[in-house]
Amino acid sequence: MRAMLLVNPKATTTNGRTRDVLIRAFGAAVDLSVEETRYRGHAAALAATARAKGYDMVAVLGGDGTVNEAVNGLLNPVNGEELEFGDDPSAGRPALVVIPGGSANVFARALGLPNDPVESTGAVLEALRDDRRKTVGLGQALWEGQSRYFTFCTGLGYDAEVIRAVEGLRGSGRKATPTRYVNTALRHYLATDKRRPAMTLTGPGIPTARGIFMAIVSNTSPWTYVGGTPVRPTPWAGFETGLDFLGLRRMGVTSIAPLLHHILTESEALPSGRNLVQLHDEREFTITSERPVAFELDGDYLGECETVTFRSTPNALQVLV
Repeated sequence: MRAMLLVNPKATTTNGRTRDVLIRAFGAAVDLSVEETRYRGHAAALAATARAKGYDMVAVLGGDGTVNEAVNGLLNPVNGEELEFGDDPSAGRPALVVIPGGSANVFARALGLPNDPVESTGAVLEALRDDRRKTVGLGQALWEGQSRYFTFCTGLGYDAEVIRAVEGLRGSGRKATPTRYVNTALRHYLATDKRRPAMTLTGPGIPTARGIFMAIVSNTSPWTYVGGTPVRPTPWAGFETGLDFLGLRRMGVTSIAPLLHHILTESEALPSGRNLVQLHDEREFTITSERPVAFELDGDYLGECETVTFRSTPNALQVLV
């Protein structure tokens, strides 16, 4: 079995020694080719190459951003090609293997993998030995002539603004720790606009909802983690269903505080409140904004936009887990 391992050498929670151990362990089980990512978008290009060359699987040692790039490399057409895979799209693509190496590793943990890269490698090798696979659906965002798949979440507004701020701190050499995310979120909340909501939700068969400050779109749950604590604003989301949505119409303390308490402590119950807009298991919907708003996807800041359409893509990918 041929596998390509994509290694992000700047992954937050691994070092050279750990990577060497994991590569040797994985290489003992498959015919392994190892590639290091060197720039933004490189993992997507490498994964597309693995698909074109007929590799059986693509493994990723890195964080959610590297995993997202690899997923898009596996799914997106290249140079005008048309991908036809019949009733089971995942059967025509290399399987994906995820070894967490980032700060949050939301996708890996949502799949049930350990957050430790060594333990996760052991679990993946067991899945490989038993040919244990899980077929997952993905989300797709389309905006301004662009298209990108996401594995666990995307969002517009406040959460994307926080991610933008943290990425700026990372660019200056600081690590993206849970404490840094929380502190940045608190500081940013004090400065965010709480009076002029810009976004509107529309979609086939969906009542129009206006006056939204922050939009969360989920392909699975949890949405993220604060350290070891899962955050579940859309607890019914899953890889086997369509997309879920949570929109906030109020950003005041009296609205935010009860919501934060609920999504940090309740695992299965939906948040409630008259200032919330919620959808479950939807195939498609669109967010439009009166002004450009911050946009993130799988924890990666993508800039500002005014219109994004979100679609569910069932049976998109096979994952060894």
